[in-house]
Order: sequence, then C-alpha cells, then structure tokens
Amino acid sequence: MIRLLLAEDQGMMRGALALLLNLEVDMEVVAEARTVAESLEAARRSRPDVALLDIEMPDGSGLDTAAILREQLPECRVLILTTFGRPGYLRQAMEAGAAGFLVKDGPVEELAVAVRRVLAGQRVIDPALAAAALSAGPNPLTDRERDVLTAAVDGATIADIAARLHLSESTVRNYLSAAIGKTGTRNRIEAALNARANGWI
Repeated sequence: MIRLLLAEDQGMMRGALALLLNLEVDMEVVAEARTVAESLEAARRSRPDVALLDIEMPDGSGLDTAAILREQLPECRVLILTTFGRPGYLRQAMEAGAAGFLVKDGPVEELAVAVRRVLAGQRVIDPALAAAALSAGPNPLTDRERDVLTAAVDGATIADIAARLHLSESTVRNYLSAAIGKTGTRNRIEAALNARANGWI
C-alpha cells in the first residue's frame, strides 16, 4: 500500500480527497493535517511514502513544509496540490524538492496516477502550468523588493511600508520603483498584483 499524508486546511476538501484516495486499491491515507505544524508532526509519526501538500495553510506554506520534509524525511515524496496555479509557486516547489505540482481542478484519477508516478521517481507537473512557468521566466525581484511589494498589497502608504519594514521612506520608494520597472507595471499596486499573480510574493 502507498501510504499518504494529506495536508489541506479546508476540512471538506481534505475529507473528500481522503475518501476518494482511500478508494484506490493501492493507497491509504495514513495521516491528515490542517497546518504546517500538524503536517510535520504527522509526517514524523506516520512516515508516509507521499505527502500531498496544499500551498496556503493557516501557519505557513506547503512550500516551506516541502523543504523541511526533504531534509527530515528524504524518503517521503512531496506532491504539491493547490488551487493557486502560479508559475512562481511551481519554481519554488521544485526548488524546495517537490516531485510534483498539480492544480486541484483535475480529476481524482489523475491525482492517483500522479501519486504512483511520483513514488516511482518521476516528476509530475501540470502541463499548462509548466508552459506558463517557462514563459514567465525566473523571479526578477530581490528579497527586499518582494518584502516591500508584499507590504504594499493591501494599499499601504509609503510611510506605512517604511514603518512596517523599518526602512526609510526614500529606500521604500527606491525598492518600489525598481519592482515597478521589473514587473513592467504602472504603480505599486499593479506591481504587487502582478508579482502575486506570478507567485513571486
């Protein structure tokens, strides 16, 4: 039997996925989790063959979880399963050591096939997302530019961003100007939205 860990913060989605995967003759969901902390604890306890991780969880990211699992349980394969099919997320997932990346709107039969392929040592990536990632290119933003754009997403003022990040207002303006140029947008809100859409922040 293929032992699965299912990490998904939405209870109904997690329950439905567990039910469907348990119907597969060669699979068993041995642990379920809602948060990053629960995922890591469950993985250490149950030693799954494959961990199915959502990206956005209440206490962090499935991408961070994937990187930790690669270090602590290298025998556990990671398959990212998410609603957020963003090219930047795909790149981050691969860098974190994930063996696969699928969006949730596919049929469960494809998910079962993906689990088997990942366990066999193959990489499984949603084809449309792979094409988008190739065309989007690598993340052009520096860490600081990403921090500033993340702080700008909610419409914060320059002064708010500067106070939040402990930077001078002129430094914030410089980072925002660079980020706007790199994203080819007209203002900081557009730059932040563009960066989020690409999975860069």
